[in-house]
Amino acid sequence: MSVPSARILYCHCAYAKVVAPEVKAAVLRGLAEANVEFDAVPDLCEMAAQADARLREIADQGDLKVAACYPRAVKWLFASAGAPLAEQNVRIWNMRVEPAEAVVAGLTASGDGMASGERTS
Repeated sequence: MSVPSARILYCHCAYAKVVAPEVKAAVLRGLAEANVEFDAVPDLCEMAAQADARLREIADQGDLKVAACYPRAVKWLFASAGAPLAEQNVRIWNMRVEPAEAVVAGLTASGDGMASGERTS
């Protein structure tokens, strides 16, 4: 199994329903087909609302690539759960506006994979 240098986090946005179902499915399928390790969570918004300890675990493990929604929203969600992302190298792909192919390509890029898209720190 290929292991990128940054941890990959995929948010399924299960409750907000703000990401098109076909985009979520294509990103999830692309990650599975790329044979990379990744964490899939049902909904970052719900996790933040519950102050889920897994967000602190994820934030504390170094470089992070996230497939979710708007970068500022993702940063706020982590911060509100007591797991700020400001001290690490984080790259967030916005599945609301970016095509699934671009999200998957960025998440699975070798190296730090931080060359494309919006950096948050």
